[in-house]
Amino acid sequence: MRILTALTLIFVFTQNSLAQNSIDSQVDRLHQYVGHWVSSEHAGTESIATFPAIRMHNTSTMNKLSMQVEVLQYQDGKYLPILTELIGYDAKSKKIIALGQNQHGVIFKGMGRFTSETKWEMQDLDMLGNFYLRVEFDFQSPTNVLLEGYDESGKSLWKTRYIKSNPKDKNIGIQLVSVHQQMLKDPEKTLRELARMGYSYVETFVYENGTFYGMSATEFRDLVEGNGIQFWGSMTFHDLPAADDWEDALEWWSKTIDDHVAAGVKYLTTSNNQLSSIKNKGELKRYSDYYNAIGKLCREKGITFAFHNHADEFKTVEGTRIYDYFLEHTDPEYVYFQADIYWMQVAGVEPIDYFKKYSDRFLSWHIKDYKELGASGEIDWMALFHHADFNPPKYMVAEVEDYSYPPMHSVQLAWEYLYHSVLK
Repeated sequence: MRILTALTLIFVFTQNSLAQNSIDSQVDRLHQYVGHWVSSEHAGTESIATFPAIRMHNTSTMNKLSMQVEVLQYQDGKYLPILTELIGYDAKSKKIIALGQNQHGVIFKGMGRFTSETKWEMQDLDMLGNFYLRVEFDFQSPTNVLLEGYDESGKSLWKTRYIKSNPKDKNIGIQLVSVHQQMLKDPEKTLRELARMGYSYVETFVYENGTFYGMSATEFRDLVEGNGIQFWGSMTFHDLPAADDWEDALEWWSKTIDDHVAAGVKYLTTSNNQLSSIKNKGELKRYSDYYNAIGKLCREKGITFAFHNHADEFKTVEGTRIYDYFLEHTDPEYVYFQADIYWMQVAGVEPIDYFKKYSDRFLSWHIKDYKELGASGEIDWMALFHHADFNPPKYMVAEVEDYSYPPMHSVQLAWEYLYHSVLK
C-alpha cells in the first residue's frame, strides 16, 4: 500500500523554486503598512495590553498607490483620534509623500522612501517649512513594525512597536501549503503571523505517522490555538487499496481520523492523483465505495469528510465525467466536496453550475488564483460569492501556490482581497 506523496513533492518544489521572490517596488513595500495595528506594551516586546495605548487603521486607496491612516490613543476609557494622514507614492518625485494633521491642529508634510524591503524613512516638515520630525520604520516581520522618532539633531524622541491585528470576523481560513517552507522552519512564528494577518483557522496537508509538522495531534493543536488561530481542517492522502488491502487501508484511516479528532479538526479532506489512469466505471465505483467507507468512519467519529478536486476529476470515463460520477455515487450523508475553484477553471468547467445543482454537497472552497487572489482577473469571485442560487460554504480556505512576492506577503494579500473586495 502506498501513501500518496506526489502532490506534496509538487508543493514543496513550488515553494523552493519561488522562495527568492522579493518586494521590489516602493508601492508594494508601502502596502506592508496597510491593516489594523495596535501598539505593544513597550517597544522592546510584542506583548499586547488588554487596551493597547494606540490603535491604528491603515486603509488602502487608489489601487494600492496610497493609504488613509488613522491613529487613535486610549485616553480616559476610550480611543480618541490623535493623527490622520494620507500617505502615497508620488510617480513624479519617486518618493513616498505624507500629508498629516495631529490632534493639536498641526499639519505637516513628509517625504521619504524605502531603502530596502523592510526599512522606511520619512522626513516631516510643518507647513512653514520647519523641521517637524524624522521617523524610521523597521518591518521586523510582515506583522511587526518598530517606529522610532528623531529630532533635528538626530536624538531619539520615542519608540513604538506596532503589531498587526486584523479582524477575524469573516472566518477566512488558510491552507498551510501556501507557507510550507515557513512552517517547516518556524511553525510557531508562522502561525502567529497568520493569526495577526486575520486568518481564523488553518488547514494542513502534512499529516504523517500520527504527527503534524513532527508534532503530536495535541501538541500541534495547542501550538495553533496558543498563537490565536484554530486548527479546523486537514488534507491527507492514502491511495485506493487493492482488494486484499481494503481492511488495512480502513484501519489506517481509522487511526488517522482518531488523530485528527484529538487535534480538534472539524473536517478531513483527501484528493487523488491516480484518476487519470482510470479506464472504466467499475474502477470509478471502487473509488466511490472507498470514499463512502472513509466518510462513514469520519461521521462515526464526529468529523466531516470531503473530497478535494484537481483537474483530472473533470475527464470522462466511458462517457461520464469522473467528478459527476463521484457526486452521484457517493453517499451525501458521508461524503461532501471541497471545490478547488482554480483547478475547476483550469479544467474548463463552470463552478457555478456545480454549486447550483449540488448546493448541499459542498463543505468548503479552496480559493486560489493563477497568482495571488484576484491578480489574474480570470476568475469572477464576486459572481461565486454573491450568487442568487447558492451561498458560499461554511469553510472558505485561501491558498497561494504561485507567487509574485515572498509567500508571507502573498498570503497577506490573499486575506486582504477576500476580506475587503469579495466578502462584503
